[in-house]
Amino acid sequence: MSLALTCFQGRAGDHNDLGIPGAKSVAAHLARKLGLETVTIGEPEPALNGHWTVELEAAMPTLRRMRDRFETIYADGSVSLAATSRCAVSLATLPAVARHHGDAVIVWFDAHGDLNTPEASSTGYLGGLALSGPCGLWQSGLGDGLAIENIVLVGQRDLDPFEAELIAAKRIPHIRPGADLPQRLTEAVAGRPVYIHLDCDVLNPGMVPTDYQHEDGLSLDDLHAACVVLAKSKVVGLEIAEFQDVWEDGGEPVSPGPLIEALDPLLQKLRR
Repeated sequence: MSLALTCFQGRAGDHNDLGIPGAKSVAAHLARKLGLETVTIGEPEPALNGHWTVELEAAMPTLRRMRDRFETIYADGSVSLAATSRCAVSLATLPAVARHHGDAVIVWFDAHGDLNTPEASSTGYLGGLALSGPCGLWQSGLGDGLAIENIVLVGQRDLDPFEAELIAAKRIPHIRPGADLPQRLTEAVAGRPVYIHLDCDVLNPGMVPTDYQHEDGLSLDDLHAACVVLAKSKVVGLEIAEFQDVWEDGGEPVSPGPLIEALDPLLQKLRR
């Protein structure tokens, strides 16, 4: 199977203008490391920082292109590697994954659950709906089909009440940071194929620049150990989201190199 690299450069519910160049930087590093050509979807546009309804309408044309890109990748029998600006891009990617790899576990590394519905959301932030849409908890217009029993949450420590209740009611595996994370992840995946979503805010503050900073996250060593576990399964794709290439607007660019090195077990599995 071939490996297809995609860089998403459009709007996706951005709070600021730092995620789009961050995704470009991640894609460039991946392309060099793996010897891949990059297909770019979308063009940079200023952040709107608006309600999810405004954001989704503005992002929809480019998100549809991203969905079509993933449909083509998987219809061709390829494996997807993607650098995306924001988690909301998963509204487009995950329905395609579910359609072509219905048995795959979505391993969602994130400080948040992103399982809110529009009715439950207290902020109206599109990114907070990124996983619930593909699960069919609301209709984004980009499809669904992801079974809730095929979700494994890793690293969440900022959950809204609705999300916590949903996780408990549906018995969604929720693996918090800790020394036994690799063991618990092994048990939750249970040998099934995996598709990995990495939101960089799953990491401890100060590891990489990202929109949200929450204490008690994963270290890069923790992430590497988790990748060793996941590389034992069939890997059908990996998407890296929410890397901002500067700590603050106007600052010096920050390399995603250490982040990408932590992902090396997965990347080596994908390139085989």
